[in-house]
Amino acid sequence: MTQQQRLALTEIFSHLPFSITGDPVEQRVKMEAALTRIPLAGDVTVATGSLGGIPVLIIDSQGVDTSKVLLHFHGGVYVLGSARAGAGLAAALGRSAGMRVISVDYRLAPENPYPAALDDAVAAYRAALEQTPTSHLAVSGESAGGGLATALMVRLAAEDLPLPAASVLLSPWVDLTLAGDTMVSKASIDPSVLTPEGLRERVPDYVGDVDPATPLVSPIFADLTGLPPTLIQVGSHEILLDDAVRLAGVAAAHDVNVTLQVTPKVPHVFQAFAAILDEGKAAVEQVGAFLRAYVGMVRSD
Repeated sequence: MTQQQRLALTEIFSHLPFSITGDPVEQRVKMEAALTRIPLAGDVTVATGSLGGIPVLIIDSQGVDTSKVLLHFHGGVYVLGSARAGAGLAAALGRSAGMRVISVDYRLAPENPYPAALDDAVAAYRAALEQTPTSHLAVSGESAGGGLATALMVRLAAEDLPLPAASVLLSPWVDLTLAGDTMVSKASIDPSVLTPEGLRERVPDYVGDVDPATPLVSPIFADLTGLPPTLIQVGSHEILLDDAVRLAGVAAAHDVNVTLQVTPKVPHVFQAFAAILDEGKAAVEQVGAFLRAYVGMVRSD
């Protein structure tokens, strides 16, 4: 990261008009307005749709293979965000992988606490299976969406449903007990909107009366046996660094083909800044290479 890029990031974070704390409805409006103000690339087309009764955005870039589908889950601490607000990152992942992206607008807490988001993810995935063979299907998610994608795969495995060919998890939030050491040790250098205090405020919104250590809430505590090849990316300046590192360790212990990429000195979901950040661009390219290696291929693993 050049000094110019670091200054540009600092400027962006210092002027974000939304927060993960406070009234969710108010913050959703602010977040949506801020993120949708950024124009999508000229070759990107976006269409609304539905999978299993769940609203989705169908995102294509010029030249992608629409027979290959990346089912994507946006971030937002389970309380904020939308498929449209996260369309820029989703489109970049799809373009890099040469795949269509279907981004799921799962229900948000606190109006719809656990398991609403997971139920929506399962419904959308089941419907995707009716249209796309698992060899041509992958799942991805950033932040809370990464946790949701992981919980989805755990539930699919538990229900003996076919799993996708691969998964990509960007800065996944997979421990809602907030027990990771970097929740404290990285708090002073994580420039993103994520803070330990903010996460503590949002956890009850999502979990309700459920124990946050429940494996389908915090898949860091789940049996990950049988999950498909998985790429996990995270920045070393994130309070969620430990979530990603520990998840990779659990996955490896359960014989998952897992790749962990830790990029030094970059913030939460740094891939979203690929247009201005060298490391973000490189990470998106690595996601594309990973998905191209597994999606649409006949493999023994």
